[in-house]
Amino acid sequence: MVTSHVLTWEVTESRGYETSWIELRGNTLWARGRAVGTVPDPYWVSYELETGDRYVTRELRVHVANATGSHELSLQHDGGGQWTANGEQLPSVEGALDCDLGLCPLTNTMPVLRQGLHRAPGERTFLMAWVSVPDLAVHASRQTYTHLARTESGARVRFASGENRSDLEFDEDGLVIDYPGLAHRLSGSAGHA
Repeated sequence: MVTSHVLTWEVTESRGYETSWIELRGNTLWARGRAVGTVPDPYWVSYELETGDRYVTRELRVHVANATGSHELSLQHDGGGQWTANGEQLPSVEGALDCDLGLCPLTNTMPVLRQGLHRAPGERTFLMAWVSVPDLAVHASRQTYTHLARTESGARVRFASGENRSDLEFDEDGLVIDYPGLAHRLSGSAGHA
């Protein structure tokens, strides 16, 4: 079964907006998205994300444009824990299963779906290949997700990384509704194919 979504978030941290076109197929995810931010300076981001089995990132392609020009990132995962950025090995994120595109609420979905944290109690810590925006540098990031409660719309899951902590609201499909301090969903539609 394929579930398709078109979601738009107001990204309060960048004073911008993001729209994602998402397909959940079995235990894989495919998405493309566009975002605009105005902090620290105006920029545009477009991305495509593809996962393999169990929502493990296969590839993230990102293009950023701002007043000084544009640049791209092709972040690839070999399925065995090795990552490359534009063809260069990234030993600092070896073993990570997921990417996390900065300021993008969509990329909090993969670890939550894989572990079922939007449906049942649990806590898991992950190493993520975190991509900062707008410079597209890739950094290692340890992130912990803890199921707090089921809600009327889905679940509340605590995100923690370093000093950052936030209680995220997810829908039944494991997609972010509200990420306090970062983004909140303005609209969304889902359909089954």
